[in-house]
Amino acid sequence: MANARTTEPAGTPDTAGPPDTTAVLTGMYAAEAKYLAAGGPGEASFDLLAPYFSTDVVLRQAAPLPYGGVWRGHAGMERFFLAMSRVWAVFDMVEQEFLATGATAVVRTRVHAVARTTGRELDFPILQTIKVAHGRITEVDPFYWDTAAVAEACAVPQG
Repeated sequence: MANARTTEPAGTPDTAGPPDTTAVLTGMYAAEAKYLAAGGPGEASFDLLAPYFSTDVVLRQAAPLPYGGVWRGHAGMERFFLAMSRVWAVFDMVEQEFLATGATAVVRTRVHAVARTTGRELDFPILQTIKVAHGRITEVDPFYWDTAAVAEACAVPQG
């Protein structure tokens, strides 16, 4: 989620005029990169990210992922970022492509990640649909091509 190659953010949401979905998303990705670079949960404040998310935001992660489930509201997003930081030592968004930028945006991202517990490296794509209303992200639905590969890279062998 850090180091994404995107354009510079145009500022925080709720600026004058209709919200620009691309500005909201690039702003959020830049804030996320700062948050993770500062050390993530426990080291950085969620206040960096909060302005980009609706207070009733819903994030749905695939159940097989180590951080799978439904995350709701700012408290849920903060817990999600904590769960992600426990799983990944590195989670770099190497390349992003905004395929649609209306009220529902579609973003394809190539990720390079290193699992914290195993040290395994993994490169994989994620496709996200992200709904934006009133300058805030209201819903996020990521699609991972291979959730089993992600789970396997993070799993410590038993025995």
